[in-house]
Amino acid sequence: MAIVIRYATAGDAENIALLSRQTFYDTFAEHNSKEDMDRFMNETFSIDILIQEVACPEHIFITACMEAELVGYAKLTESSNPPELGNIDAIEIGRIYSKQKTIGHGVGKALMQECLRIAAKKTKQLIWLGVWEHNQRAISFYKKFGFEKFGEHDFVLGNDVQTDWLMKRNVSV
Repeated sequence: MAIVIRYATAGDAENIALLSRQTFYDTFAEHNSKEDMDRFMNETFSIDILIQEVACPEHIFITACMEAELVGYAKLTESSNPPELGNIDAIEIGRIYSKQKTIGHGVGKALMQECLRIAAKKTKQLIWLGVWEHNQRAISFYKKFGFEKFGEHDFVLGNDVQTDWLMKRNVSV
């Protein structure tokens, strides 16, 4: 099946929010307590908050569809860098999410390739992201694209302080 990648519009916001919640829960619920997941989903990852993110001009959302079904998306953010990167002209991949049923079918690859194209078009030097240190599937995926660990930061899920690896790669690779 063909994967269609396009820039998201305001009309995609609710579907992106719903997909965000579904994919986050599917990926992380088994590794976290119900209380921590519920708190995170209600306070940080609510539908209203996620819809507002899509409308925020500092974010770039791209969607992946298969047979007109939204199956994934990526969020890029032009914001301040982690201290380890200094003032290098960089862009962050805040999320690359795809439905569980499409993992291994090229959705993540297509989204990552578009993220890299966008970073190059914006003449960024680096592209970076954060990934949970125990998410080996995602870490392996990022390493295939040439990302390497350059630091760590805390990620708070409910009441649980977890460690995310910070990973980067040169855009011109």
